[in-house]
Amino acid sequence: MEIILDKEKCTGCGKCVESCPFGALELQNDLPKTNEECRLCGLCVKACPENALSLPEGAKKKKQRVKETRDIWVFAETRNGEIASVVYELLGKGRYLSEKLGQKLIAVLLGSGVEPQAQELLNYGADIVYVIDHPDLKEFNEKRYGAVLIDLLKTNCPHIFLAGATARGRSLIPQLAAALETGLTADCTALDVESETGLLLQTRPAFGGNIMATITCPDHRPQMATVRPHIFPKPQPLPGHKGKIIKVDIEKQLPDDLEVTSFIKTETEGPDLTEADIIIGVGRGIKGPENLKLIEKFAHLLGASIGGTRVVVDAGWLPARCQIGQTGLTVSPKLYIACGISGAIQHIVGIQSAKTIVAINKDPDAPIFNVADYGIVGDLFEVIPALMAEIKKRRGEEN
Repeated sequence: MEIILDKEKCTGCGKCVESCPFGALELQNDLPKTNEECRLCGLCVKACPENALSLPEGAKKKKQRVKETRDIWVFAETRNGEIASVVYELLGKGRYLSEKLGQKLIAVLLGSGVEPQAQELLNYGADIVYVIDHPDLKEFNEKRYGAVLIDLLKTNCPHIFLAGATARGRSLIPQLAAALETGLTADCTALDVESETGLLLQTRPAFGGNIMATITCPDHRPQMATVRPHIFPKPQPLPGHKGKIIKVDIEKQLPDDLEVTSFIKTETEGPDLTEADIIIGVGRGIKGPENLKLIEKFAHLLGASIGGTRVVVDAGWLPARCQIGQTGLTVSPKLYIACGISGAIQHIVGIQSAKTIVAINKDPDAPIFNVADYGIVGDLFEVIPALMAEIKKRRGEEN
């Protein structure tokens, strides 16, 4: 199929060519001609001031009627029989969304021997917990988990479905969205909802992290999003909150073409940055790996862990497990000290849950100061030794 051109209306102005993001149009004898790159997206049709272009009939997408849906659902991921920390964070945000819409908060718990964990989900705000406890779900298997969840979601028609953007969430949730023919916004950093329309406002970095985009899914349900761990705070338990636990039986044969027998945990050296209370982050401002010795002394004095920006990791100054940001870890320490970090949005995404941010940078216009609670404008090679000396002095330690 090709774009339909009305030659009598076309003036050869070329605005359609300029509007095409795929380079699929070019002018030939002052008339636009499509090539094999055309996606029939319709942008050129909208750009034509003479209404000389139109989409072929088969390319026009019919707007689907949104089904009647209800409630906010959270996938309660487990690891070794324990509820993943991101689930509590999602329950906190889900509680906010459900109250804003006047709907219920529902968690769905899959696994083998996981039924005792259901009460914990009620304690953190879930109104209903669906429990699918089956021996064949002992080890995480995305095909089996997917088959069970797809049936459950089709039967109950959730309004919103949330999951953690963990390794398991990233492998499982896209197949649910495809099977349910709905959209999915991955790696969200903020969620809200329009009370009037019920639209989920899903915010995530876009265009390489250079802007924050808010995405909606107006024509399909459920509205689905994954959220990176440590983006939202873990809520406090709700004393006296009552809910219902519903056991769901599996009534069909689960897929057996993929069998997971066990998971092997990879042992890594050093502390887990996602659990650290104090983190010193380093950027290109430290100039080279030889200057990490100063950072290590500073970290040892504070009992801190060390992380870094992508630039530092790509340069080989720190291992990949220490990368913080959009393509690395999301951390939530009590104190984050940014040393020589400019503050690109890709890095800010990874530290926005930190309780207190201190920035050290000699550039007073560095974007990091826009998110820092405290800022020190100065050369880090002068500032850090001065801070260390003052800390030792107050502790009564010798330099």
